Amino acid sequence: MKRFFTSWLGFISILTIFAFSACNNSYDSTFDFASLRSECGDEVELFNDNPYIVVKPTDKVLSGSQPKGFIFYPGGLVSYQAYLPLMIKCAKNGIQCFIIQMPSDFAILNMNAADRILFRYPEIEEWYIGGHSLGGAMAASYVSSHHSSYEGLILMAAYSTEDLSETNLKILSLYGSLDGVLNMEKYQKYRSNLAVNDFTEVVIEGGNHAQFGTYGKQDGDNDSEITAEEQQSITASKIAVFCGLN
Repeated sequence: MKRFFTSWLGFISILTIFAFSACNNSYDSTFDFASLRSECGDEVELFNDNPYIVVKPTDKVLSGSQPKGFIFYPGGLVSYQAYLPLMIKCAKNGIQCFIIQMPSDFAILNMNAADRILFRYPEIEEWYIGGHSLGGAMAASYVSSHHSSYEGLILMAAYSTEDLSETNLKILSLYGSLDGVLNMEKYQKYRSNLAVNDFTEVVIEGGNHAQFGTYGKQDGDNDSEITAEEQQSITASKIAVFCGLN
């Protein structure tokens, strides 16, 4: 009976998500793709490997070494392409990024999406996983039962409802000081779940919720005091240090 009740609740939750998604358009990227490709220069390659985009540092960046791998779960109702500018900055630091396209732009509908990537890219020996907002929460839930395969978890304006304190993960948590969407009460409530030996928290002064991606202003968010370019540059720099690259 309990299993039936749990399954029924899960089914209702999925129906609710689909209904919400049908009534609400996703936030799309707000940049020019031609200019973005130009920004990659000879340092970054972009290609589709459905259902994700690979953002790969070239040999010019890697100098013969293997890249670190970073699997990224997008925020809820945000196009996965909106995170390309941030991931290009990460790739320029030697991180090969995989931005996953989620069903209906909800990571909760494919929380195990990271599974196939590790098998597909066996040459990458050091893996990180993370995401933005709802995507970060789902990445945390996923890695709670797959932590032996990952070096660390990277959360952007997100928290973990799963207890990761007994794992060997490194954890980096970033959020903007002007974030109007992140539920800070819940963030503080679940902060003990991130009490690992190597935990780093970064508050980006003047940053907000939406500017980890490039999709314009998000409902309920506060105006930022820095540009999206600045917020993403700070984020990419902190991620590089976290991954031992700077």
